[in-house]
Amino acid sequence: MDKKVRNMTILAAVSVVFLMLLLVWYVNEKQSRSAEKPTGADAETVGEGKDPYKAFLNDELFFDSDVAKPSVSVSEDAAPHTDRLYLLAGSVVKDIRITVTDEEGKPVSGYPFYVKVDPLGEFKDLDQDGRIYIPDVSAGEYFVELKGVKGFQVPPDPMRVSVKEELEYKVIEDIGLYILSEDEVDTAREDGRQQEAANDADETEHNGKWEGTDAVLGIDVSVYQKEIDWKKVAADGVDFAIIRCGYRGCTQGGLIEDSRFKENIEGAKAAGIGVGVYFFTQAINEMEAVEEASMVVALVRDYKLEYPVFLDVEGAGGNGRADSLTARQRTDIIKAFCETIESEGLNAGIYSGRYWFRDNMIDDELKDYVHWLAEYRSNPLYTGKFSIWQYTSGGTVNGINTRVDLDLIWDGFKKED
Repeated sequence: MDKKVRNMTILAAVSVVFLMLLLVWYVNEKQSRSAEKPTGADAETVGEGKDPYKAFLNDELFFDSDVAKPSVSVSEDAAPHTDRLYLLAGSVVKDIRITVTDEEGKPVSGYPFYVKVDPLGEFKDLDQDGRIYIPDVSAGEYFVELKGVKGFQVPPDPMRVSVKEELEYKVIEDIGLYILSEDEVDTAREDGRQQEAANDADETEHNGKWEGTDAVLGIDVSVYQKEIDWKKVAADGVDFAIIRCGYRGCTQGGLIEDSRFKENIEGAKAAGIGVGVYFFTQAINEMEAVEEASMVVALVRDYKLEYPVFLDVEGAGGNGRADSLTARQRTDIIKAFCETIESEGLNAGIYSGRYWFRDNMIDDELKDYVHWLAEYRSNPLYTGKFSIWQYTSGGTVNGINTRVDLDLIWDGFKKED
């Protein structure tokens, strides 16, 4: 072999060996450094050997929301909401009631929801309150499906609803979904109760406490009595209170909770005062009466009542949605309310004035329910049996800074043990 060629061959072989040795050293060194690399808080302080493409991880201001950064535009389609919607559907009688709720069970408002009801077709939430009501539905089985809503997850399967032919006087369990607060309505229009008894008063009306009688003194109150000092009320000799829990709106017909109901019932009970409740009705049929009774039951479930649940049956100045009912219609509504209340083991009663008992309902059919009479004179002219007498709307009681209704109970009715 030529000497020159031989020398080049030897040099090439040595170079290959050198490169192999260098490669082995490099690999071992890299593994050693990797094993010794700091982590956690220590890693954030290392200044040598940093990857320049990961330098932002050591920038304390990079994730600070108060420091301006380049904006990144993400389309709504690329990053949709993941809120989940739930569907509730039921029926009272010949109707379908649908509510779209969030995960807390509250109606979701502000969206034009569509539902498909098989085999009726599609229906839209026109006022966007999360509720759809379908009346005049034939008895049978129906399937309700919430149509897709952009930005939300909707239930994948339809909900089955059984529509009944006949009304049952039983509490509607999901009635809480339909109860409104006074903040949600125009109370000046909706709370239109007119005390008809005031028109039947005479000069013998007694505004003070009755003396020389063994009757028990009570009051009835609502939001209109404002804040009440119940300890002072009890100290002033008041033994019982009938508290308004709510009313149906006179124009829109919504179910509305008295904004001071909870405050009043808890305050009265804490002061040792026996309590009952009343509800001002504007129901125009028996189904609505069952709704009203269901609302009352839902509101009083957490409280023991010593006195009955009363349906306040009066007018709304001639403009109320129930003012033009016949005596027959109103009587049927009262029965539906009272029977629904009694199905829950509560006592039911009727509050009204002398003329309303006589002219606007069939009183003979209502004798089984406790009567609470409003008649402002020293000797009531009402000839039927009544157990509680509201004898004035102009009373005064310590702890209440407004006029208040005063009531008497005697042996005709005793509170429950």
